[in-house]
Amino acid sequence: MSTPQTRTQGTGDNAGVTTAPTTPGDSETPRRPVRSYVLRAGRMGSGQTRALAELAPRFVLPFAATPLDAQRTFGRRAPLVVEIGFGMGQATAAIAAARPGDDFLGVEVHEPGVGALLQRIDEQQLTNLRIVRHDAVAVLGSMIAPASLAGVHVYFPDPWPKKRHWKRRLIQPPFVALLASRLAPGGLLHCATDWQPYAEQMLEVLSAEPLLANSADGYAPRPPWRPETKFERRGLALGHGVWDLLFRRV
Repeated sequence: MSTPQTRTQGTGDNAGVTTAPTTPGDSETPRRPVRSYVLRAGRMGSGQTRALAELAPRFVLPFAATPLDAQRTFGRRAPLVVEIGFGMGQATAAIAAARPGDDFLGVEVHEPGVGALLQRIDEQQLTNLRIVRHDAVAVLGSMIAPASLAGVHVYFPDPWPKKRHWKRRLIQPPFVALLASRLAPGGLLHCATDWQPYAEQMLEVLSAEPLLANSADGYAPRPPWRPETKFERRGLALGHGVWDLLFRRV
């Protein structure tokens, strides 16, 4: 079993996801959502601040209550992949650069990560990547039409290792059902984690979703399109495990 590492790529802290509501003790008490992330005031570098000011109008989409017109947004018709919680965007930019024929929408709530990915977009001159800074449940529910996605990436969400925090974990049955409904037939849901108990929960939850079928016999080897991050390499060198899960919409 691995131990939690510094989050490598999109994390629960960065995922921008509201999960199931809490159960109030009083029927008149408002139900508060349980979030898989905690908003923190991260330090912004000058480059990130400049990128937000100069590039956000072009690459950051405002949240909308209507489905995204991807063809109009990207200026072409291409497969669309959503990444939930891209962290600082290193892997996100690398994947977008390696797959110019696909379009990518990154969902992230934390401003430093958005600024960092904007910097990468500018440095690598990426035209097939856009960002929404908003809660992912709302984005998927309102901005993504059913059966419209070629893929969804959820890389290294926060494992919330303490049992009392398990309700904060991102991969839960209601959220997986929403993800599956947004995938087109044959679309791929790709999750990765470096925390074995969470990997086991992911496998159980994903396997129970009737709209999804496992593309591997249990866990899958890391596919070539997911870059290996420096934190992942460090963890592997220390004997920690990494688990990839690949499920397709049936």
